[in-house]
Amino acid sequence: MSFSVNTNAGALAALQNLNKTTKMLNVTQARVNTGLKVASAKDNAAVYNIAQGLRGDLGGLNSVKASIDRAVSTLDVAIAAGEAVSDLLIQLKEKAVAAKDAGLDADSRTALNDEYKELRNQITTIVDNAEFNGVNAVNGSSDITAILNADASSAITIAAQNLSLGGGKVTIAAASSIGSAAVASSQLALIEASIGNVGTSLSKFGSGAARLALQKTFVNKLSDAIEVGIGNLVDADLARESASLQALQVRQQLGLQALSIANQAPQSVLSLFQ
Repeated sequence: MSFSVNTNAGALAALQNLNKTTKMLNVTQARVNTGLKVASAKDNAAVYNIAQGLRGDLGGLNSVKASIDRAVSTLDVAIAAGEAVSDLLIQLKEKAVAAKDAGLDADSRTALNDEYKELRNQITTIVDNAEFNGVNAVNGSSDITAILNADASSAITIAAQNLSLGGGKVTIAAASSIGSAAVASSQLALIEASIGNVGTSLSKFGSGAARLALQKTFVNKLSDAIEVGIGNLVDADLARESASLQALQVRQQLGLQALSIANQAPQSVLSLFQ
């Protein structure tokens, strides 16, 4: 055996092994701290690139969810307004039927006509105020639209319905009245037609709501699947990493002891001079 005080091969080997263990320990500690086995491109460039692409898709789907939620809220307002208009038309029909009675006295007819006008005007109030996020789908001005995919290349459009007085669906005029039996009779026919038209509009809104609900369910499931996929690519197995951490900590301590012993080896040369 040769001894050298200039070059300690044993200490160098021990130091190399200790540095290797320390590097592995740092990687394991980073995984435990972040919960990720691929936290940056330097960990695994290919996997990191794939994960980033999936994160982009997930961000796009979050925008899809927000768009669908806005459309659902707008549609809820439109349906509520349509149902209110339908209820008012039923009440208007009741007044018109009562006004057809030729035996009504003047005061009763005037009272019925006044009630009719109040109900008629309430339709206008409801339609004008049935707005959400700047969209009014019951005055015929704005369709309801929601994007369906992450690049916004596909969308659902639910056509607006004009439930305004004299607007097409509601055929009674804004200045209509039931001041006489004959006028009440003509208005009754228009009211009955309006009730049917509004019912058709509500059916279209209902179909649109069902479609949005299905799409929202699908987008939620797709988002969950992508999120799980990202986790499979980049998440660390914390149970395995925890076990590795303990093993590497022991190896580091042993490496430090081995380096200490190797550094003491040249001192044995001193015994030759005693």
